[in-house]
Amino acid sequence: MPDIVKQYFDAFNAKDIPAMLACLSDDVAHHVNEGTVRMGKEAFAEFCTHMSLCYDETLVDMVIFEAPEFDRAAAEYVVEGRYIATDDGLPEARGQRYTLTAGSFFDLADGKITRVTTRYNLNDWISQVS
Repeated sequence: MPDIVKQYFDAFNAKDIPAMLACLSDDVAHHVNEGTVRMGKEAFAEFCTHMSLCYDETLVDMVIFEAPEFDRAAAEYVVEGRYIATDDGLPEARGQRYTLTAGSFFDLADGKITRVTTRYNLNDWISQVS
């Protein structure tokens, strides 16, 4: 099952939203760091489209952990990014570069990701781009 998690992150780094969506179940639950839970592929696609307009990110130093007996996986990585368009309620974008450690947690079923939860330090990000 963790191969699907690697495929998901490979698609993220390739900026290939359709390939990311192919890794997800139709009823995926997307738990965003500072937001509400988004349900379904359509909501996930809308989120990804918005993010790609505001941020240019690559994930490096990826380590994927698996717990197949519980149908779960997790990943720790470093986000290398550039803030390219101002996001609502956040500092003004001026092409600032940032580096953050982050983690994602996954539920898996039938070869698909059914839950994505991502966590990072928003205050650290704000201090880097302010």
